[in-house]
Amino acid sequence: MTVTAKAFQLWRTQIAPEATVSDLCRKADIKRSTLAQQLVRGKVSIETVISIARAYGVPPVQALSGFDGYRDLAEGLLPPTSGEYLSQVSSMDLLRLILGRSEETDWVGGPLSFQLAPLPHRYSVRSWFDSVDDGELRQALTARTGIAPQNLSAQLSAGRLSTQLCVEVARVSGVSLANGLVVTGLLTPQEGGWAGDGREQVLSSLPDSRLILIARDRLDGLGKRLRKQEQDNTRDQTLWENLG
Repeated sequence: MTVTAKAFQLWRTQIAPEATVSDLCRKADIKRSTLAQQLVRGKVSIETVISIARAYGVPPVQALSGFDGYRDLAEGLLPPTSGEYLSQVSSMDLLRLILGRSEETDWVGGPLSFQLAPLPHRYSVRSWFDSVDDGELRQALTARTGIAPQNLSAQLSAGRLSTQLCVEVARVSGVSLANGLVVTGLLTPQEGGWAGDGREQVLSSLPDSRLILIARDRLDGLGKRLRKQEQDNTRDQTLWENLG
């Protein structure tokens, strides 16, 4: 999703009234040609807005709230749910904790003996989507945004979601509107209102039985995705061999 060039120009005069386009690019470490092309096309990317906001000390959530499509973003900030925090723990970290508890270097309610991998992890987007899906989320998104189910599935399989869909997923699910932007890497966890040790606290509180069940389900899903990739690779290889 983008913002209109007209809205962007108005916004940038508010945060840096004396700055030229070159000044903005230099301070935000953006190529001048990139911003110039976006302005000519009449659409400025969300990534550009966030980069400039950070450069001028404006909280990105506050900055985005000044544009259509994001007006309710700041008001819609909520703490992540336990399920959302867990969705942002990688499968490897789940296995590390299981091993740590078996070796008694970790225990329920205690501090983790290792540092969690930074988010987003490889499957952050799909894991987050699944954590907020009540079983009717896909249908609701199709009705609200008009996205075809196969296009939504393709984005999730590729580990991405458009900024518009990120916010719509949160609106439909009733979770913080910034969370989708965090799991896609557009916002940092701190910018999205996530507690610094939120993932660690939720993970540490899990009883062994729940931890193992979560890891089992995660690995089952991972196995299915890897099997599909292997099948696709085999088909591609066969096609190239037949083409000679």
